[in-house]
Formats: sequence, structure tokens, C-alpha cells
Amino acid sequence: EVQRLNQQLEEKNGEIQQMINQPPYEKEREILRLQKSLAEREKAQATSDVLCRSLTDETHQLQRKLASTAEMCQHLARCLEEKQRKEKGNSDDQIPTKRSNEVFLLLLHFFKLLDNETSLQTLICNLQDENRMLKQKVAHV
Repeated sequence: EVQRLNQQLEEKNGEIQQMINQPPYEKEREILRLQKSLAEREKAQATSDVLCRSLTDETHQLQRKLASTAEMCQHLARCLEEKQRKEKGNSDDQIPTKRSNEVFLLLLHFFKLLDNETSLQTLICNLQDENRMLKQKVAHV
């Protein structure tokens, strides 16, 4: 491992010596190329950041819509249950209540899972951004 690292170090030193020995216009051209490459990477990173934020916002919006839809479904289930009770005149019939409660609990569980996944996606996005920044800093050093 040490030998491999020493070999890599020697290669890098050789590259540095080559750059030092290059004529000034070659150095400037290499600097311009590296600056252009860095600018392209920064632009791609900015685009990625915007898309990530946009997707996160859209996910939160969809979660809110889904939550309101679930509430509406729960309300409609209760209304239907009340209507069925009135039509049948049987207040002992608890099957619709039990079924609507089960549906409601399943929806709540789904929302929790969806929220956890969104948090994980946001965390992954942030870690990828941080990783890219650290790689850029390492490359710069």
C-alpha cells in the first residue's frame, strides 16, 4: 500500500514538474481549461441543487394533497356510515366504523412512511452535495 502511494506521489510530482517546465502560454491554457471545467461542474451542481429542491417541494406538496384527500375520504366514510345506519335503523352495526378506522390507520401509516422516505431522500441529496464539495476541495488542494 505504501509503495503504491509512493508511486502515485511520484507520478503526481512528475506531472507537477511537467507543468512547471511548460511554457507560460501552456500553463495559462491549462489554467483556463481547468477553470472552464470547474465552471461547468459548478453549473451542473447548481442545476442539480435546484432540481433537488424542486422535487423536495413537490413531494411536500403532494404529501399535503394526499393528507387532505385522506381526511376527505375519512369524512366521506363517516357520512356513508351514518347514512347506512339511518337507512337500516341498526345502531349495533359497527362493521363500517371498524373498516373506516382501519383504512384511516393504514393511510396514517402510509403518510409516516412517505415522510420518512422524503427525509431520507433529502438527507441523501445533502450528503451527495457535501461529497461533491469535498471532492472539489480535495482536487483544488
